[in-house]
Amino acid sequence: MKIEQFYTGCLAEAAYYIESNGEAAIIDPLRETAQYIERAKKDDASIKYIFETHFHADFVSGHVDLANKTGAKIVYGPSATAEFDFIEAQDNQEFKVGDITIKVLHTPGHTQESSTFLLIDEKGENHAIFTGDTLFLGDVGRPDLAVKSNLTREDLASMLFDSLRNRIMPLEDNLIVYPGHGAGSACGKNMSSETVGKLGEQKKTNYALRADMTREEFVEELLHGILPPPQYFPKNAMLNKSELTGIESILEKGNVALDVDTFESIANHEGAVVLDVRSKDEFAKGHIPNAIFIGLDGSFAPWVGALITDMQQPIILVIPEGKEAETITRLSRVGYDNTMGYLNGGIEAWKNAEKEIETVETVNSSTLAELYKENSKIDILDVRKVGEHQSEHVIDAENVPLDYINEQINKIQKDKKYYIHCKSGYRSMVAASILKSRNYHNVVNVDGGFDDILKEDSIAKSAYICPSKL
Repeated sequence: MKIEQFYTGCLAEAAYYIESNGEAAIIDPLRETAQYIERAKKDDASIKYIFETHFHADFVSGHVDLANKTGAKIVYGPSATAEFDFIEAQDNQEFKVGDITIKVLHTPGHTQESSTFLLIDEKGENHAIFTGDTLFLGDVGRPDLAVKSNLTREDLASMLFDSLRNRIMPLEDNLIVYPGHGAGSACGKNMSSETVGKLGEQKKTNYALRADMTREEFVEELLHGILPPPQYFPKNAMLNKSELTGIESILEKGNVALDVDTFESIANHEGAVVLDVRSKDEFAKGHIPNAIFIGLDGSFAPWVGALITDMQQPIILVIPEGKEAETITRLSRVGYDNTMGYLNGGIEAWKNAEKEIETVETVNSSTLAELYKENSKIDILDVRKVGEHQSEHVIDAENVPLDYINEQINKIQKDKKYYIHCKSGYRSMVAASILKSRNYHNVVNVDGGFDDILKEDSIAKSAYICPSKL
């Protein structure tokens, strides 16, 4: 028996490959399916089943494409409905993969069809659970992502309470836990950076598995502090219920080099978003007017999904050389399939054509500290999450989280000069680009963000507060 985790850091998502005696199963595959087919070929194995723990909201799955390419059967838990052929498994139904067995444990709560897959080894002993978004290391799945459901999030949270206590907690402590996500995913609040654990350890440390917790306490704690899901989550969940285009055709369509004139024409006349995925420093030094910065070196796909609200809107790209296929692939992982090409020759080609270039004014924390000493009334815009801001923030800084900048942009005044910061400088550059594209040109990015601000004595000793210390 072989088990391999395919972990994708940008999405904080884990897919799994399981092989036994020439047969294989894939759990929660990403859209680029070649990696699973190639892995099975290394073992001279055939992919027999594709198990989906639920209809994912945070990425587009490769289940349909993988089934079409391999003949494998797609398996969902009870109550699942979709536009394609799949096996709607019954609770406790077992599936043979070589010499091992995968047993379906229906664990509704994150969604109604959510299921955990129990792996029983060649000896008939329970070996591991693949928990999807039912149980994470350190947390459990949020109960507010069910699509077109008449159930409230309180209803689903109560279901999850029962699922954890009746189906997960009675299992052996030595079982390996393979979750669907790790730290950084918006599918939970308090996930560990570890991606594999033991069930016994979770029983001791995971707040949601406390043995003395009442149903009411569980629901209250689970729902406390849950922010609205990113706008692309329900759209991805619906995509995952439909027949989807294979990634090869998306790459063929989008991986097209555009000369400067064609690129400019598409930007001006076809309503395309100019998406610049270079580093924040490169973007600050020079970019195409109205371009949006979301760098590949950050949580690229989730930020695209959170901030570009129309998934059908054409996208044209400014990309570092050699990153074309990677960029289009990462866009497709969250359902942004309408890439129309990239600027051939990059920003240098644009400059050589004597086209207009814009920059983003940038200061470091030392400069900000000097400005603060001279005038403590300077306008500081904190684009970190609400919880980050509430923990520590510069006095009088206005908090407009990047996640919700589209909805809250009216809070920002065009006649003010804003010094924008996040934790390190990535999110603030994204925010600056969005504001500049909407004619908020008097913005300054604080490079190094709040991490560096705290190192400046003139600010740190007098200009930030920690509410818990008040």
